[in-house]
Amino acid sequence: MGITDRFYKVFSSDVGIDLGTANTLVYLRGMGIVIDEPSVVALNQKTGRIVAVGKEAKQMIGRTPGHIVAIRPLVDGVISDFEVTEEMLGYFVRKARELAKGKLIRPRLLVGVPSGITNVERRAVRDAGINAGAREVIVIEEPMSAAIGIHLPVMDPVGNMIIDIGGGTTDIAVISLGGIVQSKNLRVAGDKFNEDIISYVRDEFKILLGEKTAEEVKIAIGSACAGEVSTEATMRGRDLVTGLPREVIVTDKDIREALTASLEVLINSVKEVLELTPPEIVSDIMHRGIVLVGGGSMIKGLRNVLETEIGIPVYVADDPLTAVVRGTGVVLENMGLYGEVLIDNEDEIPPR
Repeated sequence: MGITDRFYKVFSSDVGIDLGTANTLVYLRGMGIVIDEPSVVALNQKTGRIVAVGKEAKQMIGRTPGHIVAIRPLVDGVISDFEVTEEMLGYFVRKARELAKGKLIRPRLLVGVPSGITNVERRAVRDAGINAGAREVIVIEEPMSAAIGIHLPVMDPVGNMIIDIGGGTTDIAVISLGGIVQSKNLRVAGDKFNEDIISYVRDEFKILLGEKTAEEVKIAIGSACAGEVSTEATMRGRDLVTGLPREVIVTDKDIREALTASLEVLINSVKEVLELTPPEIVSDIMHRGIVLVGGGSMIKGLRNVLETEIGIPVYVADDPLTAVVRGTGVVLENMGLYGEVLIDNEDEIPPR
């Protein structure tokens, strides 16, 4: 180990990042999860300068003057605006440095990415991390990280199935012996559910909703199957006929109808992955069940619908929102054990 390596070992730290379409979570080795903020950046188009990042920027969505735009730089789990993502990552790394009280000098980043992303997309993540101040960027697939985070025996010769329903994508993966045996990545997740609600309300009630309102209603009364008690919520938007503000009451049945098509795509995709999985592993999954993680797993009744349609026990993990970032933390603390689960860094940028 050279002088530079010893310097980094003493004065630096490792950081795990769940770089999500909706939210970014940061794990600081030795401290746990230190940041959980929306993946949103507010940009002043006149000056090209960043106005706000994270929670502060999300509050501006739909409420900004013409020259300020609130941008979500990740679409479907991958970088769509490289420069803004770089700025956002830099903000989170600086914030982690402040929380580490000066210990964090050019950290090593372990970043969770959707399964099946291309080499170009992986390279974009690494470049953004290096430009944000990291000395090295390592990439791990999110379903693998989530499985490690909820303590599934991913290194054992036994089949595990996990469904990570995030903001931009849903990752369905079958894992065994430290690798992903079969997987599928869908563009059907939290954001698509919001779009479904907006579209349904526009068609049925002739009201135009904002994305934030749709998300709030989805969280409040969204469900995949009918419950014992009917629930309702008030939605406010613009009347498409008069152009004036209007308020309407929607029920959980309305939201179920809005989500039906997307949930069918999700269920059929789970069936497709199981059809392509080796029979011995399917046997393990039937015995052990399927685990749901991610924000979308918290939709009421989704577990029951999946269980009924597929015929396999389905469970929702404890604290499903943090499963991926907790997994990055476990990997960082046990790199010797979990090194082989990381994505091969053939085109890795050498540390500076």
